[in-house]
Amino acid sequence: MQPDSKTSSGAPQARSEILNISPYIQGKSSLAGEEEPIKLSSNESPFGPCPAAIEAYQSIASRLHRYPDGSQDELRQAIAGVYQLNVDKIICGNGSDEILDLIYRSYLSPGDEVILSSNHFVMCYLYAKVQGANIIFADEHDFVTDVDDLLSKVTPRTRMVTLANPNNPTGTYLNNEQIRKIHSGLPSNVLFIIDSAYAEYVTPEDFDSGMDLVEQYENVIVTRTFSKIYGLSALRLGWAYCPSAIIDILQRVRSPFNTNSAAMAAATAAVKDTAYITKVKEHTAGWINKIENELSKLGIVVTPSVANFYLLHFNQCEDKSAKSAAKFLESKNIIPRSITTTEGEDVVRISVGLDSENEAVIAALQEYMS
Repeated sequence: MQPDSKTSSGAPQARSEILNISPYIQGKSSLAGEEEPIKLSSNESPFGPCPAAIEAYQSIASRLHRYPDGSQDELRQAIAGVYQLNVDKIICGNGSDEILDLIYRSYLSPGDEVILSSNHFVMCYLYAKVQGANIIFADEHDFVTDVDDLLSKVTPRTRMVTLANPNNPTGTYLNNEQIRKIHSGLPSNVLFIIDSAYAEYVTPEDFDSGMDLVEQYENVIVTRTFSKIYGLSALRLGWAYCPSAIIDILQRVRSPFNTNSAAMAAATAAVKDTAYITKVKEHTAGWINKIENELSKLGIVVTPSVANFYLLHFNQCEDKSAKSAAKFLESKNIIPRSITTTEGEDVVRISVGLDSENEAVIAALQEYMS
């Protein structure tokens, strides 16, 4: 008997682009032998969602047999009302990650070039690699994207520039003038994506999330999330503000029920509770300032942050290192995030927590440095 041609060639093979990607590794969430560690590894809000969001989430329990509203109408209306936006230019997704994925799938082909900052949101790198795109990195100075270097790397093959602003994992930001300089230096056929997951935390007045650019031009997208300041990480919900032509494309490729009813109900209530968000923002900004001051006194270099996390550098501390500092923090029941920057430097990233949690971090690092 001749071998079956359908089975003789071996197991199915994935595309080579996929095989060259390392799986994403999330921040550690537990410590051996510890039941309730202080988890500061994933930039989550320590306050969780507002009470109204919890109530709205629970109200969906008796309707779980019904499909969600595929038009996402109520949530989009709530977002548009709070942020003073055109509701027809808003699209929601299963986290802003999914929206970024949809954009990359829709606008990138093999061989196209994507420009990212050297320290970038890792999922953008992954999505570009999946599409077979070539990734070009813009330099950074003091962990801030070098605008001139970025623009110098634009070529006829450039199809997309994606920047997290504020940046993850650095916590730094580009101001309104810098963002507009980047956009003005791009050809009109190059898509400029501004990932503003942490925009609600920013206090400097020269920051602009980029919404006005979406209104003025056809090649700008701003993505946002409910995972950070709104405290809804577990529900995986994000949104984007896009020109109408881009909305039309994304609506063609998104699945019809990509956002679930419970998540949309909670997010609708959360976005309307602006007083709650102001409280979280003020708490975070106050602690970022205090933490930077206290840790700088110890000789630890802290990258100035406008987000809800901060980077610690130990390369100027004799006999100290980011890796040993992270292990020491874990010995004190605190979970930070160990990161290696694109430049090869080991750093520690720590989220802002509750008062007692932030005080525990400062006390632990004072002991470590002594």
